[in-house]
Amino acid sequence: MGVGTMRFCSMLAMLVWAGCGVWAGAAEKPNLLWIITDDQRADSIVAFNKIMTGQADSALGPVSSPNVDRLAAEGTTFINAYCQSPACAPSRAAMHSGRYPHHSGVYGFEQHHANNPEFAPPTVPKVLAAAGYQTSIAGKLGERTISWDGKRFRWGQLQYDQEIAPFKVMRRAGLTDWLKEEIWAGGKYGGRTESFWFSEEESLDLHVPAGEEPGEEFRRLAAEATERLDLLRHRTGDGVDHRIILGGVSGRKAGETRDGYYLKALEQFLANPDQEYLAPWGKRLNGPDTSKPQFINLGFDFPHTPVLPPASYREEFQQYTYKIPQPAEGEIAAFPPQIQGMYKQKQSDHYSSEELQQMVQDYYAFCAYGDELVGGAAEAFKQYSEKQGRPWMIVYVCGDHGWRLNEHGMISKFGPWGIDTHDPIIVVSSDKEKFPAGKVVTDFAEFVDMAPTFYAAAGLDVESEELERLDGYDLAQVAAGEKRPRDYVLSEGWWVSGPRACIRTKDYLFSMKVKPKRVPIKDMKWALDATMKQVEPLLYDLRVDPGETNNVAFDKRYKSVAWTLRSKLQDVVLGDDRIEIDWSAGFMGKAERSRFALGADDKRLMVPQVETN
Repeated sequence: MGVGTMRFCSMLAMLVWAGCGVWAGAAEKPNLLWIITDDQRADSIVAFNKIMTGQADSALGPVSSPNVDRLAAEGTTFINAYCQSPACAPSRAAMHSGRYPHHSGVYGFEQHHANNPEFAPPTVPKVLAAAGYQTSIAGKLGERTISWDGKRFRWGQLQYDQEIAPFKVMRRAGLTDWLKEEIWAGGKYGGRTESFWFSEEESLDLHVPAGEEPGEEFRRLAAEATERLDLLRHRTGDGVDHRIILGGVSGRKAGETRDGYYLKALEQFLANPDQEYLAPWGKRLNGPDTSKPQFINLGFDFPHTPVLPPASYREEFQQYTYKIPQPAEGEIAAFPPQIQGMYKQKQSDHYSSEELQQMVQDYYAFCAYGDELVGGAAEAFKQYSEKQGRPWMIVYVCGDHGWRLNEHGMISKFGPWGIDTHDPIIVVSSDKEKFPAGKVVTDFAEFVDMAPTFYAAAGLDVESEELERLDGYDLAQVAAGEKRPRDYVLSEGWWVSGPRACIRTKDYLFSMKVKPKRVPIKDMKWALDATMKQVEPLLYDLRVDPGETNNVAFDKRYKSVAWTLRSKLQDVVLGDDRIEIDWSAGFMGKAERSRFALGADDKRLMVPQVETN
């Protein structure tokens, strides 16, 4: 038995022992609700804007978020929280494991394996289940763990005891307003389908069979969908990208969209304690076991594409004229090659002014609609917990990462900038001593803080060896000032732009290319010998350039700053026990580690100061 396997089994044994009552009694453990939205910008929340700028509106214009604002008033806001990767899967993997990408080996959309415990760190639902919790997932998970039992794959949702809102099943049952899926039968690919729903019975289906290009019927139906729903699809200089819908209107009314049905599923689950119930798609599910504390992960899709707010919200936001972000003069031409490649895929500065207005209006309308659903979920959860006489805690994560609305001349995410990675967190708890109402914490927080925060709330010792490596902090300790503030936060991803890592301090943002290719294991130390030009750096002085548009990486005045940040970043992400895994190596994986700078990630960094004009 390997060391990793022994540690994993030891951890589970310890937690099962704790869950049986040797630690805090079961009644003392709080119910936990984890709400994660998708692609949500920080400036879509009025409360965050007031904290950051003193104004309710975003820099672009009006937004609306009364329900999240209420959560901020009731709880503690970590306004300077940042994600670990500006892409869905690695960001969510970091939240679930409490590990940075360079410690988990998950840098993109890999299907990572659970067969080998050495490469399968304990995750939040598994740890909490072992500690006595009933665990449920509703909606999007986005954490791409798979396992193979010799006959079939098991997917990430099965880390949880129960899936109470299986989004694929619900969509096929018409409990949605949109569905896109690949068709497989008998192990063979049968093509792809995109469906727009107008009721549970009526849909408009765009299908492309395997091996074929979109034909006349597809184009006719696509034109009909575009007209009926006022669709704005992303396009580059090469034409329309049919995968991404940046604006439009839902064919369903509020409450009957994908996310609306997730909320209904959560409410139905909570309304059936200690009994079975029939879900709307025909499956019998178990309601909450009131002898156990509940851990529920509610993953909303909004405002991820397709951006299709219900008509009632869309009409409200169409009355506003927004200030559209524009790239700075010379900014795009100065992008290094990696970022130039991303720009070619995600450029939006060629859209008409009308299209840009629609894109922004519909995005903020979608966020406003989602706010209503967040409020409904929080209220249902609090009512359930109070009826059961249990303490409770709600963690709201404003997006698994951010979203650009023509900032830097682009839409989408995957970039190193703050608009891609800044995602404040709110923690609301019945325990106001741990998370005081209305408190704002300005110290840095990171998404790796999610796991230790939940573990500590469940009464587990986050410093124990049994929980293995946790890169994050318990946010209750951060709020109480019991942790020395971090001097920097980290992010890394391999998607779209290629392998790139970032380090952010209070005054600077630095990002660099860390590998020449998106290939695991090979060239792990390439960056150590590369020239500054070869690592394609971006460096922004946030004191004078909060919009992060003027790259000063090669400005002689900032030479010492650039080298200080580069040295720290590559020591931490490349040399402090980095792991890269070839997930294609059977179902066990093949890994290499890099340990030339163990202990480099001490959260401390002194950066030379450059005088500003």
